[in-house]
Amino acid sequence: MLEGLRVIEYATYMAAPGAGSILSDWGAEVIKVEPPGGDPIRKFFRTIGTDLQDNPVFDFDNRGKKSIAIDTRTDEGNALLRELAATADVFLTNVRPGGLARSGLDYEGLKAVNPKLVYCSLTGYGLDGPDADKPGFDIASFWARSGVARSTIPKGSEPFPCRTAFGDHTTSIAAAAGICAALVEAGRTGHGRLVEASLLRTALFTMGSDFAIQLFFGRLGSTKERHEQTVPIMNFFKTSDDHWLCIVARQGESDWAPICKVIGREDLIDDERFNNAKGRRANSRECVDVLDAGFGALTKQEAGERLDKHAVAWSPVQTMAEAAKDPQVLAAGGVVQVPSSAGDGSTFSSPASPVRFPGANDGPKGPSPQFGEHSRTILESLGKSEEKISQLISSGVVSSGS
Repeated sequence: MLEGLRVIEYATYMAAPGAGSILSDWGAEVIKVEPPGGDPIRKFFRTIGTDLQDNPVFDFDNRGKKSIAIDTRTDEGNALLRELAATADVFLTNVRPGGLARSGLDYEGLKAVNPKLVYCSLTGYGLDGPDADKPGFDIASFWARSGVARSTIPKGSEPFPCRTAFGDHTTSIAAAAGICAALVEAGRTGHGRLVEASLLRTALFTMGSDFAIQLFFGRLGSTKERHEQTVPIMNFFKTSDDHWLCIVARQGESDWAPICKVIGREDLIDDERFNNAKGRRANSRECVDVLDAGFGALTKQEAGERLDKHAVAWSPVQTMAEAAKDPQVLAAGGVVQVPSSAGDGSTFSSPASPVRFPGANDGPKGPSPQFGEHSRTILESLGKSEEKISQLISSGVVSSGS
């Protein structure tokens, strides 16, 4: 879908590289500009003493890209990055706004050399306000600052961290969508635009239903434990073989009778304590106890078959290990094969990009690059002579993987 488009990714860590990975899967040429020493995520597993050739965390966010290593703190390095931006359709960065402005690599600075450039700034807190230049990480900007962490934990419990890059990759999706919208406009008008994605704003949209309630009513109900649910039949129940099930109740009263049939308690269908939403809410703890006993007498397979028979929406509460083997995950295209950077023709399984284009080549276009692996070929594409390339490498302005 994006074949023929060039993306310059001036970014490290996960959120912006994740957006670059999506664009690469969709066909764009993504050139990753790395600092001396490389993207710190290259060391994700090395710091715990592994000798793995592949790094599944780095590879996930950087598959199919090209790598050039430039010391942009130097005048020559800065000029090289500007040259690359002049050849690009998209410039993607998560460098803090103040540093970009000081080096002339902000949107205004690069628009001057490429008016059609779509420039995506991905930050923790946005480009305006007192905290615009603060460092942003998803556990702080997305998870903690936005209210997501406090809204997620049951009342009275202590905060806990989000999983690795959870907010980063949610923001990757948002940034990729914004870039594609701006590319449509640039194709129509011939003019690029600044695209601003932030961990904070993405978190607020991700929690949008709750945040809308907070903004409208000025308050929000806390997350409650299972026995205190406002809708106790929309809940989690454990089977006799120690599996948790998620039951999803529809609006109104349509699911109470089917659930009673699932657990073999038809005698409760007309029980005034439970046969209407008000009664179930008033007797929430007792209602959950009854359902716990009912589902606790069934195996996962038995419960699943009965829930399907009575058209009740449900899902197993799976571990990541179970999800990795789930036939529906595989059928939905949730796992793709990424070529190993070892260059031996082998592949390994990795998460797919979030959107599928049936019939299109929408998967990984190659392995993640070695540090500076494509420095020479990228410089050649800018018309640099071999003498100039050697000078840039010998001076340390550019690092080469060769």
